[in-house]
Amino acid sequence: SKGEGADGRPSAPSPLDERIDVYLQRLEQLRGVSPHTLKAYGKDLSDLAGYLESRGVLSPAEVTPRILRGWLAELDERGLAKASVQRKLSAARSFFADLVAEGELETHPMLGLRRRRTERYLPSVLGKKEVEALLAAPDLSKPNGRRDRAILELMYSAGTRAAETVGMDRASLDLDQGLVRIFGKGSKERLSALGSHAVKALRKYLADPLRPPPLPSAGDAVFLGRGGTRLSTRSLERLVAAHTLQAGIHRHVTPHTLRHSFATHLLDAGADLRAVQELLGHAHLVTTQIYTHISIERLREVYERVHPRAD
Repeated sequence: SKGEGADGRPSAPSPLDERIDVYLQRLEQLRGVSPHTLKAYGKDLSDLAGYLESRGVLSPAEVTPRILRGWLAELDERGLAKASVQRKLSAARSFFADLVAEGELETHPMLGLRRRRTERYLPSVLGKKEVEALLAAPDLSKPNGRRDRAILELMYSAGTRAAETVGMDRASLDLDQGLVRIFGKGSKERLSALGSHAVKALRKYLADPLRPPPLPSAGDAVFLGRGGTRLSTRSLERLVAAHTLQAGIHRHVTPHTLRHSFATHLLDAGADLRAVQELLGHAHLVTTQIYTHISIERLREVYERVHPRAD
């Protein structure tokens, strides 16, 4: 989407182009996305950037639901296969979700679009039975199984991000009080409660005689990988994926899926939105409101499935 200036030399990349590059680098470095997926996302986001720039939109902050509806209409007019359109929408959703997660946008610009039955604009959430199956998946007869149970219980109990989970030190845990101090984005600090199951799993893991001694580089890390190093986010993603398969859950689940499930299940049970905001460490309430949309969407799906006159 980068053109040429009047002098024939390449023009400077727009803020939109630059932010897409940052996002793709994050996918590659932090999330371990495959080269094939990375290439596809780059192509799809370049397509989006080209459309936006052709309409004078050069910054992510200028993107609105109305503009994106125009892009969707153009995709339909091209006669693309549904799978291709879905992939482009998935890339755009993920890109804007990253902007919201990083605090660069207050609201996801795709939330205002009408939801197509075959599309999802909201984060994926596990059902309560799926969460129970996932938490029960680790083999407690093995040291890594005891570690993984503690990790999964912690993430679902406290709603931690992947980086917050692997960056946690033992001094942050107060198991007697059932509390954990979490250091989140922008060096922000928050307290979260730990349920009894999480406390039990953490006690069992930390007292495990087969837990590897930490290397000096690991510091006071709670969760250790092979050889006593601090567990990496990539390793965390792998173990979540592995236990998802063991639990018989046949869809993509990431560490963040547990965070989404944590927030949604709290709201489903009647928790106050501002309390959930504090527990998640969101700077803006509007960021937390996406989970209200999820709860409403779940209610709508149930209604449409069972009400005799829903259609």
